[in-house]
Amino acid sequence: AIGLRREQVYIANMLKCRPPNNRDPQADEVDACHDFLRQQIALIKPKIIIAVGRIAAQNLLQTQQLLSRLRGIEHQLEGVPLTVVHHPAYLLRSLTEKAKAWEDLQFALSVYQSLEQ
Repeated sequence: AIGLRREQVYIANMLKCRPPNNRDPQADEVDACHDFLRQQIALIKPKIIIAVGRIAAQNLLQTQQLLSRLRGIEHQLEGVPLTVVHHPAYLLRSLTEKAKAWEDLQFALSVYQSLEQ
C-alpha cells in the first residue's frame, strides 16, 4: 500500500513459534526468542523497523505503554528508526480503526523516505 515491493521488506516475528490457542506470548517465551530476533535484525541491517501490533511494539520498546501512545512517533531500536502500526487482526475486529492504520503506514513511509535523503 505504501509502494514498497515485497523484495524490499523482511518480516520477522517476536516468537519463532505460535503460542497455544493463539494467546499473547508470555514473557519467558519472548525472552527465549529475543536473541534470535536481535541476530536477525543485526544480519538484515534494516533501514526502518515497523512494529506491527501491541505485542511487538511493547516488547521491542520495552514498555507497557498503550499502542495509542506509541503510534505516530519515531522511536529508535539500537540506532534503527522504529514506528508502530496496528496489527491487521485488530483492524479486522475494529474496522473504524483502518484510517489510523493508514496514517501509521504513511508516517512509517515518511520516516523511511527521510532516511533516503
